[in-house]
Amino acid sequence: MSTIKYERMDNEVPAIQSPPPYSEKQPDAESPPMPHQNQPYYSPYSGAQPLQTNFVATVRSTSEPDYLAYSIFTMLCCCLPLGAAAVAYSTQTRLANRDGNSIAARRSSRLALTLSHSALGVGLGLLILYIIFWITTSQQVFEDPLNSP
Repeated sequence: MSTIKYERMDNEVPAIQSPPPYSEKQPDAESPPMPHQNQPYYSPYSGAQPLQTNFVATVRSTSEPDYLAYSIFTMLCCCLPLGAAAVAYSTQTRLANRDGNSIAARRSSRLALTLSHSALGVGLGLLILYIIFWITTSQQVFEDPLNSP
């Protein structure tokens, strides 16, 4: 291992270097002259840029009903294809309400309600047909148990 040797400098203080002298030559054509301290600096390369004004408009949300719970119920319990379409339009209604688009929200809300009603009608119709089929087949079995298939 090497040891570091420290020396004490009492009388030999290094001379302070003075900054380089001011150059009298003109600045290059590529570097623009710097402005005084209180003046703003505008780059000659950027050109004049116009002022931009930003307007912030507040959007009020609309309050059309989205029927999402009804749509999910009809999708799961009644008719899957019509219920899924109703859920899609319900979510579109919710997004249009949030964005403040009242026309799209109203249209999507009506479509979601119509599709949900249709899905409920199809589901109830199929349930009634199934009950009728079950009753007719069970009566035939109970009337003539020997000739049952």
